Amino acid sequence: MKPNEWKQDSEYVALVSDLLARPEVQRLANFTQHHHSNRLEHSLGVSFDSYKIAKRRGWNYQAVARAGLLHDLFYYDWRTTKFDLGTHAFIHPRVSLRNAEKITELSDMEKDIILKHMFGLTMAMPKYKESLLVSLVDDYEASHEYFGPLRLKVAGLVARVKTAASF
Repeated sequence: MKPNEWKQDSEYVALVSDLLARPEVQRLANFTQHHHSNRLEHSLGVSFDSYKIAKRRGWNYQAVARAGLLHDLFYYDWRTTKFDLGTHAFIHPRVSLRNAEKITELSDMEKDIILKHMFGLTMAMPKYKESLLVSLVDDYEASHEYFGPLRLKVAGLVARVKTAASF
């Protein structure tokens, strides 16, 4: 997702504007997510990219947009916080679901999307294709955010080498 691209899609904005107005969601901007992004930027990327794919396929893009935005609604640094009951990958979907239920009513599909978004790392099998979609987009966004700056550095280095080689 290009920065702020989501703001140009009025239907998407209408679907998530009530959530974005919540301080609980805005607070996500205070947490680093994948080294080069914050949790709100990450959640917007997952939400908007999932929404676009679901809409193109005729799936429930409303649930995907809303649950995608709320899938990481937790307020701790996952790199330093440890749990007795399991790993962050296992715990945070439940924490996010509990937090999301405090700020909005959720459909069964939205609950499943939030709870199962770590499928693959956990064995929590998605019930809906929309849940699998958000899980896959979440993986894509995480790797893109983490490796994006490195990719740009490599591309710059390759361009400099090509320029030097042309002399």
